[in-house]
Amino acid sequence: MLAGCDTPLSTLAPAGDSASAIAVLWWVMLVGATIIFVGVLGAALYPLISRRAGVALPEKALLVGGGLIFPAVVLLALLISALLVGDRLSPRGEPEVLKIEAVAERWAWTFRYPDGRTPTRDVLHVPAGAPFEVHVTSRDVIHSFWLPRLGGKIDAIPGQVNVIRLQAAEPGVYRGQCAEFCGVGHAAMSFTLQAHDPEDIP
Repeated sequence: MLAGCDTPLSTLAPAGDSASAIAVLWWVMLVGATIIFVGVLGAALYPLISRRAGVALPEKALLVGGGLIFPAVVLLALLISALLVGDRLSPRGEPEVLKIEAVAERWAWTFRYPDGRTPTRDVLHVPAGAPFEVHVTSRDVIHSFWLPRLGGKIDAIPGQVNVIRLQAAEPGVYRGQCAEFCGVGHAAMSFTLQAHDPEDIP
């Protein structure tokens, strides 16, 4: 199963700050889910074990502790973790970054650059090691822009621009995919991001 964690579309093989934060959150959620699972399994098995041992906790303590306090503490910890990661991923009033326009249409992506470079189709060129923003919109139906090794998803909605900030830590090629079913060609609506050394951007 672990071999599937290192594929081109794996969120567990992060290659940027945003993706690393999301991967950490995934592990935190897995630990939380495991704790809740073990707790629920223990509560289910407790009557059998206590009957054989001849010892029983008061029902009220079991209900309040296991049914209220235990899940509330675990879920509160998970909520705080999610809010902290979400705050880290939000664009802020930071120094000027490269802003790229991504326009989705069935079943391709067009990328436009602010410095007069020729727009590219299904290939996004960015400098490695520097944050950049992708301003995402659509010409027809709702699509979803997703580079799993660099960050989360963001919807491409007709008539609306959504912004996601990403960063590729090192030069390389990263696969992206439309993550919103958009018709018969959805599965083939993929793209690649090429992160270059700053002096080698085409």
